[in-house]
Amino acid sequence: MNNQNFNNNIDSYDIFIIGGGINGCGIARDAAGRGYSVYLCEAHDLASGTSSQSTKLIHGGLRYLEYYEFRLVREALTEREILWKLAPHIIHPLRFILPHHKDLRPAWLLRLGLFLYDHIGGRKHLPPTSTLDLSTDETGKPLSQNYKNGFEYSDCAVDDARLVLLNALDAAEHGASINTRSKCIEMQRNGDCWLLTIEDQLTHKQSKISAKILINASGPWADEVLSTLNPSKSSKNIRLVQGSHIIVPKIYKHDKCYIFQNKDNRITFAIPYHDKFTLIGTTDHEYQGDPRKTHITQEEIDYLCDATNSYFKHKISPDDIVSTFSGVRSLYNDGASKAQEATRDYVLRVDRPKNKDAPIINIFGGKITTYRCLAETTLEKIEDLFEKSNDQINDENKGKWTKTAPLPGGNFGIDEFDKTYQQLHKDYSFLSKEEAKRYTKLYGTRARDFLDNASSYQDLGESFGYGLYQHEVEYLISTEWAITAEDILWRRTKLGLLYNPEQVEKLSQWIKKFREHNI
Repeated sequence: MNNQNFNNNIDSYDIFIIGGGINGCGIARDAAGRGYSVYLCEAHDLASGTSSQSTKLIHGGLRYLEYYEFRLVREALTEREILWKLAPHIIHPLRFILPHHKDLRPAWLLRLGLFLYDHIGGRKHLPPTSTLDLSTDETGKPLSQNYKNGFEYSDCAVDDARLVLLNALDAAEHGASINTRSKCIEMQRNGDCWLLTIEDQLTHKQSKISAKILINASGPWADEVLSTLNPSKSSKNIRLVQGSHIIVPKIYKHDKCYIFQNKDNRITFAIPYHDKFTLIGTTDHEYQGDPRKTHITQEEIDYLCDATNSYFKHKISPDDIVSTFSGVRSLYNDGASKAQEATRDYVLRVDRPKNKDAPIINIFGGKITTYRCLAETTLEKIEDLFEKSNDQINDENKGKWTKTAPLPGGNFGIDEFDKTYQQLHKDYSFLSKEEAKRYTKLYGTRARDFLDNASSYQDLGESFGYGLYQHEVEYLISTEWAITAEDILWRRTKLGLLYNPEQVEKLSQWIKKFREHNI
């Protein structure tokens, strides 16, 4: 839909979204693809909050079965293979090893849970659960105790930050206006429209936007947004739960993952990460304070090290940690007594004081695996609202579409990743196989957009180390909203795991000069 003028000089949109995490970008993509005009603002970088601090899994949530979250688990399990098909470059299957011993959950309960896990979500391509003899299987060798029994089941890994980026990119290609470092500082109802004031966080320039529907998809800041809208009213719709992870050098050789049941009934994972590392997490405890200032605590470091050491022969200490990350999940405040018991399901609430007032849809909770379902549910509410006030929009709407449309770069089969990166290596033979694989994991078929007609490394421009060249950096700045070295090294590529401070500074200075001359 074409934007309309409001008071002759204010751009007007159908939908205004606050929040550039997975929910905000997923809704923007779905809505723009249905023909709605969409404006999304994110105060920092895309995926700079909760959406880049996850355990990097597309999974049903095996432990949620204990809390009878059957609808959530079923939906998440169904989404695993849907998302895998939409983005086979950034999502790939994993096998998880669950060792069992008598002091924890009984074996019959685990078998029942895994049976449900295999069958309630319509699994078609992922292999089923199997029983292992850990005394002979290779996956038992790294373990510190002589475990005899274990289970092996399937889930998927995801590059969480890139999942957000690809949704934002597809939204933009369907006409959405995606604005990073852009904060909504004022929201006013103006009859059946919202009048919104936006401040550019780099220039501090302000502008105004008009929209028919406001969507609060700000995650941990959802209550803060509501307080801005109504300062006299205190909002306590969400509870913040901190989850932290540590990254250490590889502690075992094979490519399978482990899920461990700890004595306090909490779960931790050990997951192969970017070839050279093991990702360990997560923690679950209540958080109070500014979500932007969260950091891993010494208590969490000790907990994750102790939990890991109780299972593996290879012992780790805080000195082994290469990197950490910590974020807060905004869970719907359902009154659960413990952080790990709080629902991971999402809740949508429409606030419209009077029938003709401009509505706001508030998003509370959710998990990365079910973001697409959350977006579809949000669009159902949007369509109901527009059906009452603007029949033309409903007529132009093409309906649900995201279930089968690949995300950018994901237009190849779930069993064609090796074929895709090998073809890239063949076409750009000067690249190493590792580089061709890295490009394919990040960009899929769109790696060719910045490789272009290159026939040598020199054609890719200046080198910043570890296979990062000028052409890729320029692509990330011009196409994927990257502004800083941190954006590129951590949320776009994860090369920050390898870079030293001098290399980071070199990249930062180059970006600064590039932006001064080109933006």
